[in-house]
Amino acid sequence: DTELLPGAVDTLVDLFDARPDAGMIGSKLIYPDGRLQEAGGIMWRDASAWNYGNRSDPQRPEFNYVREVDYISGAAIMLPRALWEKMGGFDEHFLPAYCEDSDLAFRLRAAGWKVLYQPRSVVIHHEGITHGTDTNQGVKVHQVVNTQRLRERWQETLEREHLPNGERVLRARDRSLARRLTLVVDHYVPEPDRDAGSRTMLAFMDALLATGRLVKFLPSNLTRSPGYTEALEARGIEVIYRPWYESAEAWLRQYGAEVDEILLSRPSVANELLAPLRRHCRAPIAFYGHDLHFARMASEPGAQKNPVKSAAIAKMEVLERRIWRMVDIVLYPSEEEVKRVRQLAPGKRARSIPAYALPPAPPGPKPAPDTPNLLFVGSFRHPPNVDAAIWLVREIWPLIRRNHTAAQLTIIGSNPPLDVLALAQPGVEVRGHVTDQDLATAYRKARVALCPLRSGAGVKLKVVEAMHNAVPVVTTGIGIQGLPSIDTLVDIAEDASGLALAACQLLADDGLWQQRAKAQQNYVSAHFSPEAMRTALVEAFDAIASQAEGLKIHVKSNYQPYKIA
Repeated sequence: DTELLPGAVDTLVDLFDARPDAGMIGSKLIYPDGRLQEAGGIMWRDASAWNYGNRSDPQRPEFNYVREVDYISGAAIMLPRALWEKMGGFDEHFLPAYCEDSDLAFRLRAAGWKVLYQPRSVVIHHEGITHGTDTNQGVKVHQVVNTQRLRERWQETLEREHLPNGERVLRARDRSLARRLTLVVDHYVPEPDRDAGSRTMLAFMDALLATGRLVKFLPSNLTRSPGYTEALEARGIEVIYRPWYESAEAWLRQYGAEVDEILLSRPSVANELLAPLRRHCRAPIAFYGHDLHFARMASEPGAQKNPVKSAAIAKMEVLERRIWRMVDIVLYPSEEEVKRVRQLAPGKRARSIPAYALPPAPPGPKPAPDTPNLLFVGSFRHPPNVDAAIWLVREIWPLIRRNHTAAQLTIIGSNPPLDVLALAQPGVEVRGHVTDQDLATAYRKARVALCPLRSGAGVKLKVVEAMHNAVPVVTTGIGIQGLPSIDTLVDIAEDASGLALAACQLLADDGLWQQRAKAQQNYVSAHFSPEAMRTALVEAFDAIASQAEGLKIHVKSNYQPYKIA
């Protein structure tokens, strides 16, 4: 009575490969007419059960992320054979049928395994073909009898871990009564292969998941981004998007009371959503600014002398300071920025937090590449990167080529504007957006990473990432912002000739190259580990959790977002 759709089996296997804690994984079940039959099962305290989402649209966000569930209907489940045999398969106490799948899920959980729902595995289930649907006759009678047996066997667990029928469905569907629910809010679904901010937000969510939290992601544009949304859903993160919610407030109105804590990102997003977050959530809010926007804007060449830019800087400072007052804690990548916040807003809770979480570096020294390849990496959505790339090619690069005629420069970054694309010439390649795999290959081939930033704020991913890959960095003082005690490990200069000289020395001197590569890689390992990020996030939320217990913060009804020019 089942039909497997393409990928139904492979996606179950893939999830087992990704989740070693999984004991049983089940499919999304749909009716022949395409309606949803079940997105995992909910077992209530009285042992009554819901086929969650029954007769709904299977494309809704709440049915499309990997999650732990109470049980999966046995129409389509997968277990490792060894575990099936160890558990003794289905218990014959439930012969001839019904509740044996739920009982197996409970036994697996009692043995320390997870029961997971995989929405990418889709199976058509012709319900009732085998035994009909009438619980008053035939084999179907055993559905009622075996439900009573299940309740008797698992009564203590049901009382402790399950909710009364129909109550707090969001918590019930995620088995999250004992987990903190963190709502993460940003401008759009993270695109980690396109910009540094996305990498940070994805790393934050991975860190929160690693603490056992339940994570929901709310993009302010409410847009589902193909590929990127699925990557979050595969991690177990529900992503909220149109057309199922016409506004962020629609979701908050329905589920905001269940949220325990909020991680809010970027001034423009905070400006738009702080009021509805406060209206519908009792949760404390941590604001992550990515960098001090007004300080970055002020550092742009000529900004202070330009009346239009000066006005924009002043307006941004007013906005950022207003946001600080309205949130419970302020987070920035560096102690420099945190110190500035404390100066401008005495008494405000503010902490620094690692902006990036990078895996351990491979052991052993990396040999110096024997080719004179130089690399610049940076998203061109960020204006300082545009300025840096143009300055690099027009003024720094000719000085390098004078001494190393065989040198090759590769510029990589998403969304390159025409004036960056126009930098391509013999010896200079402009590649635009590349995959993570292609970027890793570029780092392996590079001997020097150039980061000639003349404006900016916050910790720069391009600097940290190059050091992590054992590619020595040549940069400016702007490039090492937020990296304490790094100035003795990195070559720093503020003019074209100084930057070119430093790059040429690294191209020519293998001993210096090895020294820089190892020291910089060790620095990243010490400061930008997943453990360091996880600890910092937990400490930040712990600092504000107690003050939020039982509080409801009301925002005046006449609040209006501060419009950014």
